[in-house]
Amino acid sequence: VVAEGQNVSVNGAAVPQGRPYLHKGLGVTWPGDWVAVASSLGVRVAWDRHLAVTVTVEPELRGGTWGLCGTYTDDPADDFVLPDGDIAAFATTFGSAWKVP
Repeated sequence: VVAEGQNVSVNGAAVPQGRPYLHKGLGVTWPGDWVAVASSLGVRVAWDRHLAVTVTVEPELRGGTWGLCGTYTDDPADDFVLPDGDIAAFATTFGSAWKVP
């Protein structure tokens, strides 16, 4: 899924603004001014089409997440787990470690 400005596409095909999209466990909806993408895996990402992003996961994924969204264990001690499994001392180090080109 690629979202740029007012345009959203899935696998290169445009999704018309305001029209729901559902295909093979992936859904795109338009709640208010936001665009939301939900997968059958239990992950939902919503974007205000400017700067704000929210990520929510189903309770069944507790302890099974990784990366910028954390480990979902409710334990602050493991909030900044790096890709190599170490813990970052600073948020900036944590964020930089998860950058992709």
